[in-house]
Amino acid sequence: MLKEPRVGRVKTRLGRDIGMVEAAWWFRHQTERLLRRIEDPRWRLVLAVAPDKTGMESRVWPAHLPRVAQGGGDLGDRMGRILRGMPPGPVCIIGGDIPGVRKGHLVKAFKVLGDHDAVFGPAEDGGFWLVGMKRVARLPAGLFRGVRWSTEDALADSVASLPGCRVGFCDRLRDVDRAADLVG
Repeated sequence: MLKEPRVGRVKTRLGRDIGMVEAAWWFRHQTERLLRRIEDPRWRLVLAVAPDKTGMESRVWPAHLPRVAQGGGDLGDRMGRILRGMPPGPVCIIGGDIPGVRKGHLVKAFKVLGDHDAVFGPAEDGGFWLVGMKRVARLPAGLFRGVRWSTEDALADSVASLPGCRVGFCDRLRDVDRAADLVG
């Protein structure tokens, strides 16, 4: 899931610490590196972009990668729409602001889905950097309902929105929301 790297519209919490221009620059280059690292013939990489029209037409993202529009709503609405809209089979969603993610992390997440209905990659701040669903059955109607986004409760709330699902976890990684997250 990627936002167009526009000044003042992407990584605004980081921008309050380091400047909006610098935050947009960081996100653009971080995402370019991430896409190069995780592109692999073992999976289909699709960019879920926002804003919808601008993201679909953007020249920032690699032209050879397919794109889907995220659509409206909060983060849960958008992730749910993406999970429901992909072809049948396992799907994992990540954001562009996780400097440590490597192909091996994604391999592990897909492996966890072999024995679970859902997988989360916990983030150090209580959220998550990855969510995946096996998608052999209909997704729960309450998926991501009531999640307190951008809090230390986001992961726990998201897991709670999956009653009756077998949920597994993969590696804990750091996402970048503030200047302090850039160190380490």
